[in-house]
Amino acid sequence: MPSTFRIPKAQVTGLYGRIMSAYARRTYGQIPDNAYVLWHHRPVLKAVLKFEQRVAKWRALDPNLKSYAELASAGVIGCSWCLDFGYFLAHNEGLDLAKVREVPRWRESDVFTQLERDVMEYAEAMSTTPLAVTDDLVARLIDQLGTEAVVELTQMIALENMRSRFNSAAGLQSQGYSDVCELPLAVPSDRVRHA
Repeated sequence: MPSTFRIPKAQVTGLYGRIMSAYARRTYGQIPDNAYVLWHHRPVLKAVLKFEQRVAKWRALDPNLKSYAELASAGVIGCSWCLDFGYFLAHNEGLDLAKVREVPRWRESDVFTQLERDVMEYAEAMSTTPLAVTDDLVARLIDQLGTEAVVELTQMIALENMRSRFNSAAGLQSQGYSDVCELPLAVPSDRVRHA
């Protein structure tokens, strides 16, 4: 289903627009729909891009755990664009696609370790309103990952909440990024769908 663009799709123009468009097509195969929305406010666009570049350099958290957390958060929020793009990124980063496919159904799936389950439980707990984070869950994560990695995990989930809520509010839908990895967009578990 194509994006509805509740915030109108901007025409990307000018030198900066050509550079951004060329980079997006070379890196992702197409211009992400959220770039068309962000183009309406270039200082916001540039701030988001700069922050995302810095986030990509963080290394305290295992990339698989980071991906599982982002996808679990996007699944709870219901952002098909983020799930689609997240699958694409997981494919390009060489992550375990059999597990990635199961993230939105992690509670029913038997492919995840206890640590991976704790990470996805934390992502879901941070992505519901009101928050459902418990002291016990955070303590287990710190014991397993260390404080630095839990700080990074917490920030990644908070960032995915920002991404998913922005994209969903803007009316963005799956763009077909996940077609490259032949992963169907999974349906989140009923236990958290409307939390």
